[in-house]
Amino acid sequence: MEMIRSNFKNNLHKVYQAIEEADFLAIDGEFSGISDGPSVTALTNGFDTPEERYHKLKKHSMDFLLFQFGLCTFKYDSTDSKYIMKSFNFYVFPKPFSRTSPDVKFVCQSSSIDFLANQGFDFNKVFRNGIPYLNQEEERQLREQYDEKRSQSNGAGTLSYISPNASKCPVIIPEDQKKFIEKVVEKIEDLIQSEENKNLDLEPCTGFQRKLIYQTLSWKYPKGIHVETLETEKKERYIVISKVDEEERKRREQQKHAKEQEELNDAVGFSRVIHAIANSGKLVIGHNMLLDVMHTIHQFYCPLPEDLNEFKEVTTCVFPRLLDTKLMASTQPFKDIINNTSLAELEKRLKEAPFSPPKVESAEGFPSYDTASEQLHEAGYDAYITGLCFISMSNFLGSFLSPPKIHVSARSKLIEPFFNKLFLMRVMDIPYLNLEGPDLQPKRDHVLHVTFPKEWKTSDLYQLFSAFGNIQVSWINDTSAFVSLSQPEQVQIAVNTSKYAESYRIQTYAEYVEKKHMDKQNKRKWTENSWKEVERKRLKTQCTSYIPQSRYYCVNSFTATSTVGKRNMSPIQEETGSEDIESVEISDCELDQTDSSAESLTEGKKKAKKCKKVKKELTSAGSISSSSAKLFEVPDSW
Repeated sequence: MEMIRSNFKNNLHKVYQAIEEADFLAIDGEFSGISDGPSVTALTNGFDTPEERYHKLKKHSMDFLLFQFGLCTFKYDSTDSKYIMKSFNFYVFPKPFSRTSPDVKFVCQSSSIDFLANQGFDFNKVFRNGIPYLNQEEERQLREQYDEKRSQSNGAGTLSYISPNASKCPVIIPEDQKKFIEKVVEKIEDLIQSEENKNLDLEPCTGFQRKLIYQTLSWKYPKGIHVETLETEKKERYIVISKVDEEERKRREQQKHAKEQEELNDAVGFSRVIHAIANSGKLVIGHNMLLDVMHTIHQFYCPLPEDLNEFKEVTTCVFPRLLDTKLMASTQPFKDIINNTSLAELEKRLKEAPFSPPKVESAEGFPSYDTASEQLHEAGYDAYITGLCFISMSNFLGSFLSPPKIHVSARSKLIEPFFNKLFLMRVMDIPYLNLEGPDLQPKRDHVLHVTFPKEWKTSDLYQLFSAFGNIQVSWINDTSAFVSLSQPEQVQIAVNTSKYAESYRIQTYAEYVEKKHMDKQNKRKWTENSWKEVERKRLKTQCTSYIPQSRYYCVNSFTATSTVGKRNMSPIQEETGSEDIESVEISDCELDQTDSSAESLTEGKKKAKKCKKVKKELTSAGSISSSSAKLFEVPDSW
């Protein structure tokens, strides 16, 4: 089902119902680009650690837009031994809800746009009819604005007379606006005296003029009229004045409040779908889904945290159970019989022996997909065939049981070893990002780090290491790369050969990691000392004149990324990460007073941890066993 802004509200209940009754969900996203700087090869280095990969994607991919989201729900019908599928294809665009709502900036990558255009992607549906959305912080801020506006009205007269930007104090009318206000008052006097006319539409005017009108009328006409701002088709704002009694005025205010709440819900828009998925606790399937998950959380839930472990906590809070079909297909018992794990090729392979294609039908009123037509890179279709791949592989696992089972459900212990492990593309020895624990840490004692002139090419590296047999080269940037040797005992020999080289340098992977760690520590130390010096100077100048102010000040307030996102981060935080700033220790006695405000900044992290704990308790209390199956284990090494 195609979902755009015009039909989203009327069909949202169908989405909720489909999620509620489903056994599992499959998702997919289409983006405006992949990398805003490095090439995809550099972005996905073969020897990235999970932390490095996360930081690369966070830095270079999150400014792109997820503008199409595919959702397919699958419900098993045991009577007919088939799955009933409901597909939704959402076009998503962050259209500003109002002048005070977020005006999102995003970037596009020409190759990605060209690719989608060649696939028949309809960009008009995104930009003209895309469903709006807000993340949780943006929604909270908008609701607070409306609550504040209503509280102002309760203290300064009726809501009808309060401009969105009005203050409680009367506004002095400037000389150049006095004639304008006098004419408005004359028109209102005529309206009040008239027995025929009930309404008066003023000419469109500026925001400042509307503010003057609201302030003047709230003082001059405390009762008897209702004032409201509307928009023309050309988005010009004008004021409508109506003669009403007190009962009618209250009724209109209630209507206005209900309309505001409805508009707020409309502004939250597509995020309500993500909230429904999160609240359902259902198994969510994706294919090579790390980017899909990161974009979904960043765009519809909250800005991504700087720390990888915090990202894992937030992810398991939003999606308690995830399964990546690319990782599943790359793992035994599938690894030896599936040669190509790209989504299209995987779907084709799983139709052949020893697999069996699943029996799946579309629910009544929902469109069906034909895999023969290959509607690849439509998010709804990709989610659909991702679900097909999961069903086929799950059912194949049932053939190893005694007696064999034809159908393996999404709640079976057989698939638990694949839960919450996201495939890491092109990483040679760390197959997945583990959301529920520490990641794998291979020795990499056969890997060398090489730095060289910018002019060098891959062929130059092969020539340099020609005496060491087969090698693998993984580029980091234009002047450095990892080179893996086939035999670890050759590593020291290679290092020794470069001792007197002028144009290049070779070091072991362990030396590279140690140096990188030392550089990070030195940068952190510099940052801490800098902030300490800034804080001491600030306190020295402020405490003399007004000491009580310091108790409300907090160093961490510069780095509260969870509240306003990337644009309000300090330059130092963007360079070093929020955990670096938060580790600052200040010995001055004045800073002891900042502890209470610092605690408030960590509430978001505590909430994520608490949510994760609750999710786990709900899972263990349900019908799903918490113990992992022993029949198939995702290996600790690749």
